Amino acid sequence: MERAAKRELVSTLNGVFTNTNVVVVAHYAGLTVADMQKLRAQMKQVGATVKVAKNSLAKIALEGTDVASISGLMKGPTLIAYSSDPVAAPKVAVDFAKANDKLVILGGAMGTTTLNVDGVKALATLPSLDELRAKLVGLIQAPATKIAQLSTAPAAKLARVFGAYAKTGEAA
Repeated sequence: MERAAKRELVSTLNGVFTNTNVVVVAHYAGLTVADMQKLRAQMKQVGATVKVAKNSLAKIALEGTDVASISGLMKGPTLIAYSSDPVAAPKVAVDFAKANDKLVILGGAMGTTTLNVDGVKALATLPSLDELRAKLVGLIQAPATKIAQLSTAPAAKLARVFGAYAKTGEAA
């Protein structure tokens, strides 16, 4: 790889490490090309990305970023998965690792917080941002519908009472 290409790759990776919310580091030794393509496709579906970069270049790119703590994980055949959604990349990586034992999650980082394997797995169990937004909208809408039901209920009860009085008045 030429020096200019290396500089460009380091610059690109530095931008990735600076702008993403979560980075997952994993060993991929033994994965076939088809497996890697499958992993990339699954990551792409959720808005995450997988990159394989030379460890020395990745370590240079990590310098000065919030996720610089993961540079110790950059040993051997490593890949990085990252996303702006803090749950997307870990969820896909953990699910893929369950189905394929050749992908071994080493750890990662979320902002300035370094994550071990258990931390990445814990992130993977959380609902995604879209799921959280849907739950929040549901919680906001629920009280509004209850208020609407309560405001119409007294009128309906009054109507039933007046109806009952009318029937008793006719009977007398």
